[in-house]
Amino acid sequence: MKRPEAFNTMTPAFWRELPEIVRDIDANAKARAIVISSTGKHFSAGMDLAVFGGGNGATTREAERGRAGAALRRAVLEIQKSFNCLDQAQMPVIMAIQGGCIGGAVDMASACDIRYATRDAFFVIQEINIGMTADVGTFPRLCHLIPQGWVRELAYTGRRLPAQKALEIGLVNELFDSHEDVVAHALGTAREIAKKSPLAVTGSKQMINYARDHSIADALDYIAMWQAGMYNPRVDMAESFKAKTEKRDPQFDDLLPDRRVPGG
Repeated sequence: MKRPEAFNTMTPAFWRELPEIVRDIDANAKARAIVISSTGKHFSAGMDLAVFGGGNGATTREAERGRAGAALRRAVLEIQKSFNCLDQAQMPVIMAIQGGCIGGAVDMASACDIRYATRDAFFVIQEINIGMTADVGTFPRLCHLIPQGWVRELAYTGRRLPAQKALEIGLVNELFDSHEDVVAHALGTAREIAKKSPLAVTGSKQMINYARDHSIADALDYIAMWQAGMYNPRVDMAESFKAKTEKRDPQFDDLLPDRRVPGG
């Protein structure tokens, strides 16, 4: 995020480019973890006003109500994909947050696997303050991350959630004194993850996401099916034991790129 002079607001280009970047990394197995960080005083002030002003206004003003509504629904679903890619990526996505994490930035943060923040950070479901309902992913995901009472209070009032309270209720994992410290820790966690078996890591992410969205019985059955298809003790587990015996770091192969994707 490199527009500190504009508080890293999310321009129309951002909503196109972020999923392109993440899907390229994901499909071509270019990394074992992704770290998202920002610049300047605030992580992001959310969606840029240019996004609200885009498109042909006559479409919604003059079109038949049902058709205009259907078109708007498609537009919302399309913009949701910009953050769905973080949730769907094979590798963990870690966010380092400083200052304000506002509006669309909360949608983005809620789609990540791990969140770290500076002590001066704060979170705002800003949409209620401008007369709309958050629609890019905050509510479906935030309700799985923090108690619903907090989701409702923040959603209805538009109040700031300070970093310390965000830590206490589980929205962030840890707090740091400075922007430099939080980014360094996020990168350190990414490096630690990168030393693990990529297959085991992606399996863990798949299982956690599936368990979040399904019943316990369904999740138990799904992990049994996953292990039946993906688990191979003769490869990564054998390397883990061998490396421990030889007192060295294990060496694991990367995941395979998706050959259907250009460059893969």
